[in-house]
Amino acid sequence: MAALVVCCGLAYWQWERFSQAGGSFQNLGYVFQWPLFGLFPAFMVWRIRRLDARRRAEEAEAAAGGGTREPVAEPLKPVVTVEPVRTPAHDGDDELAAYNRMLAELHARDQR
Repeated sequence: MAALVVCCGLAYWQWERFSQAGGSFQNLGYVFQWPLFGLFPAFMVWRIRRLDARRRAEEAEAAAGGGTREPVAEPLKPVVTVEPVRTPAHDGDDELAAYNRMLAELHARDQR
């Protein structure tokens, strides 16, 4: 509720800015935008309370034994692990092999 009051005050302030000589249509846009920002927390409180009431009703129904509802969920898929592909360090290119050795040494030095 406080957010709505504050945001409506900011909308009024933007209306005053729009009404002045230096006001622009951007200020007019904020006049409509600020109340929406103020309504969002009220909507979220309403939504959370509604979801909580629904959850409590389902729990009470399940506790009373009035038809146990199983949650519908997708079956679990098996986890597939893949071994990393190891390429040979030396493919006939001496310069590439020297570069890979330098990178391996730098990596080993960073691990210390």
